[in-house]
Amino acid sequence: MVKEILVYPNKILREKSKDVTSFDKSLHSLLDDMYDTMVSREGIGLAAIQIGVALNVLIINLVDEEGVQKPENLFEIINPHIIEKDGATTYQEGCLSVPGYYDDVERASHIKVTYFDREGKKYEEEFMDLMAIAVQHEMDHLRGHLFIEKLSYLKRKKFEKDWKKQQKAGK
Repeated sequence: MVKEILVYPNKILREKSKDVTSFDKSLHSLLDDMYDTMVSREGIGLAAIQIGVALNVLIINLVDEEGVQKPENLFEIINPHIIEKDGATTYQEGCLSVPGYYDDVERASHIKVTYFDREGKKYEEEFMDLMAIAVQHEMDHLRGHLFIEKLSYLKRKKFEKDWKKQQKAGK
């Protein structure tokens, strides 16, 4: 079921998420709703807090070479922990909770993450490039942070001014 995505400056987006302790039907339902919501908004990633659920759950589904999001390429990442990161890359990020705004953000280009799947099976996986960027972006949400916080002071001030103007215009 498609859920409403919380939009900046909604205070719920600032909440720290809690670890999942039950890998049950309600978790599966949450993951399914997150997927429907993400795809309906043409996103490549979504954290549970973005639909108002403060659990350490995120999903990522990058598009393939043909620009298609295949369900078999979906990552459901629960209780993630970055255990290693290195390299640096800059990528123009956007966010479903900050619609219509994109800016360059620097992140690690390679990360190693431990996480669980929907059944509670533990994984350790290495991610590179866009997948590494997406995981770090969504993990920021789990800690109550948005990508705009990574902008320089001047870019952040410009964003705030433009955002307020856009909200007043009803966009």
